[in-house]
Amino acid sequence: MAVGSCFTGRVRLSAFWRLMEDEFGPGYARTLANHHVLGQLGGVTASAALEAGTSPREVWQALCVDLDVPVQRRWGRDVPPVA
Repeated sequence: MAVGSCFTGRVRLSAFWRLMEDEFGPGYARTLANHHVLGQLGGVTASAALEAGTSPREVWQALCVDLDVPVQRRWGRDVPPVA
């Protein structure tokens, strides 16, 4: 499944991690989630917000705003489906 720029539905946890790795790299995504504090979500890390039940979509959007992810990249790369 491709995560295109027109995607407007829910973000599943697996899609959240795919978006994180696509944007920040597989080596940095988990570190960022575990250490970057998001003021928009009450001063917790992305990992803590997810564990507390915040939707992956809300966490991803907060990260995008906080880290100035360009709008055109906020829903990941357009990857052609595998045949």
